[in-house]
Amino acid sequence: MLRISKIIDYGTLVLTHMASAPERVFSAADLAATLGLGQPTVSKVLKLLGQHELVKSSRGARGGYMLGRPAGTISIAHIIDALEDQPFGLTECTSMPGACSVEAGCHIRTNWQRINSIIRHTLEDVSVADMLSPTPIEFPLVPRHLPETQARTRAVQATTWSFPE
Repeated sequence: MLRISKIIDYGTLVLTHMASAPERVFSAADLAATLGLGQPTVSKVLKLLGQHELVKSSRGARGGYMLGRPAGTISIAHIIDALEDQPFGLTECTSMPGACSVEAGCHIRTNWQRINSIIRHTLEDVSVADMLSPTPIEFPLVPRHLPETQARTRAVQATTWSFPE
């Protein structure tokens, strides 16, 4: 299953919270308490984000962390790149070319590369600033192969789903 890891989710949550007050300096303890996360986790996230200049830190009595650049210039792809150990890729051959033993003769590789590219571009197009306010679902997830009446029923159901915040 394709899923964003907890560390990326937490990193996005931390940066989005920081983007709500971009001039403010946040301590790891304050962020942890406000967001309901463990302080060691928040400290780890901040350290990794700092290594990629998504946050900057300052020392001293009024020290802490603030955004390293405007929230509109930090994409979800940047967060993934900062927090994941491996390069972005849905499959082994899209994240680390040459790592798969059947890659040379694989007839579906180019399609995985296409899918990977579409998802990567989407992640690059969504910024931390975009994450500040929820957006409605513009395109309900409806399988294309359903007869039209079933597709319409699913589309109506999709608009009534609620998602936890």
